Amino acid sequence: TEKDYYVLRDLVLRIYWDDEEEPSVESPLGDFFCCGFARGCMVNSLPIVVNPSRGFNSYFQMPFRKKDRITLENQHEAEIPAFFYQVDYTLYDEIPEDVAYFHAQWRREKITQLQKDYVILDNVKGKGHYVGTYMALTTLERYWWGEGEVKFYIDGDEEYPTICGTGTEDYFNHAWGMQKNAYPFFGTIVHESDTDGFQVSYRFHITDPVRFEKHLKVTIEHGHANHLSDDWSSTAYWYQTL
Repeated sequence: TEKDYYVLRDLVLRIYWDDEEEPSVESPLGDFFCCGFARGCMVNSLPIVVNPSRGFNSYFQMPFRKKDRITLENQHEAEIPAFFYQVDYTLYDEIPEDVAYFHAQWRREKITQLQKDYVILDNVKGKGHYVGTYMALTTLERYWWGEGEVKFYIDGDEEYPTICGTGTEDYFNHAWGMQKNAYPFFGTIVHESDTDGFQVSYRFHITDPVRFEKHLKVTIEHGHANHLSDDWSSTAYWYQTL
């Protein structure tokens, strides 16, 4: 049933590379696979595919040298009666010294702060490239939530970002408002036309990664210049040296 999907935000996925003590991937299971608000969505992108029968598939490359550890913690109020998984891997004789490791991080603000950007990602230190954004939001004030600029602060940017978009819908490769769709690199898979006030979108930078040498911070305005207080959550996907 639809209620069963609520568990998707109570199952926490973590991935540890080599000898890490802190995870490089930490996200609710549903949000990692672009299923916002613990709802089952049909996702048809290049790196993430979800089908109606609850098949969650990730095709991100995830290199490591020694080992990896994948855990799933159940924070739901009830036991999970069944969970099935499959991990495919390839053995190589040697991994390059400068290999970039896959990372993903989930964030949420139940009420976004006025006059302050929503932070998608921060405190990233190292060399790497940003490859995607998933965003899920609920409007608490009014119907239209968009227009906010997406900003990439790269390698020491402070007041002004290196990349500043022209609006939320433009970042997600729409133009006039948002439409329901699903493409290899971008899509809106929960739309206001489905449930009033809800929005779930993704944008993957597979062919146009945002590269950084030392530091990366990614933010987005909520509404015109952060004038709305809504419920926002997001998952950032990126690669970096450890």
